[in-house]
Amino acid sequence: MTVSKTMRTGAASAAPGKIKVQFSKPRARRLKKWIPYLLVAPAVIYLLLITLYPGAYAAIQSFYAVKFGPWNPVGWANYEKLWNDYQFWGALRNTFIIGAISLALECLIALSLAFFAYRDPWVQGWRIIFLIPMLFMPSAVAFIFKLGFLDARIVGDLLMRVGLIEDHLAIQSSIWLSRLMLIIADVWQWTPFLFIIFVAALQGQDQEIEEAARLDGASWPSIFFNISLPLMRPVIAVALILRGIDITTMFTNVHIVTKGGPAFGTETISFLIYRTGFKFFNFGYAAAMSVIMLILTILIAQLVVKRAFVSSRA
Repeated sequence: MTVSKTMRTGAASAAPGKIKVQFSKPRARRLKKWIPYLLVAPAVIYLLLITLYPGAYAAIQSFYAVKFGPWNPVGWANYEKLWNDYQFWGALRNTFIIGAISLALECLIALSLAFFAYRDPWVQGWRIIFLIPMLFMPSAVAFIFKLGFLDARIVGDLLMRVGLIEDHLAIQSSIWLSRLMLIIADVWQWTPFLFIIFVAALQGQDQEIEEAARLDGASWPSIFFNISLPLMRPVIAVALILRGIDITTMFTNVHIVTKGGPAFGTETISFLIYRTGFKFFNFGYAAAMSVIMLILTILIAQLVVKRAFVSSRA
């Protein structure tokens, strides 16, 4: 019995390892369209679980009196109590003072370093050196500054030896000296974060614009302040928003170094929320503080980003 050529061809095409699955064009287009969403879905779900769910949970909890028993609904009572809470407004003021000064110094120092260093080949090759302060854990930085300013008084001793002061600094009894210590610690650790962003923004700009200005006789400072800096406004705005959000959650340095003292002069809003929720176990009231701080942060961030991007397009 003979086997036809067609049957032999069909058997060969069905051999293992030779099967090819082909999708129809509409199905292939749909699959290609949904693949990016499928790849991003795990990260999106994870972010939703760690951000939206706790936020919604805190927002709901803020309308209840919550301790260790059942949740008792109190309506807007927690928010009304915040309006007359001098500790909340004091913590908000401390957060703004410490955060604003720290952020201004970090931005100024980072821009100055970027101004002098972004074209230096040594900086381009050894940029990781500028990130060393960021590699320390925040708790380690807090203990280092506590040791240097308070426990061992190394800084005070050095200032006395060079003749700048006559006696040790009374940091623990001075609100402004305690704030200054927190500011110095934050500036030392997080200025490299802004510096590396600003250097990357400068190096990513169109070099032909700078070359044209230089051929017209413009000096490097003039090019930086009139061309490079205006083009960096969106990048600067985003960088400051990231650092500003991080500063509003300043907790480690306050908890380890000052404990919010003296006289609550360094108590930030994050430390007050922690103290209210985990020392006095008033979780509903702490949740109300968190919601107010979240709303203020979103409003300020939106305002800064909107103004920065509008001014960059003008």
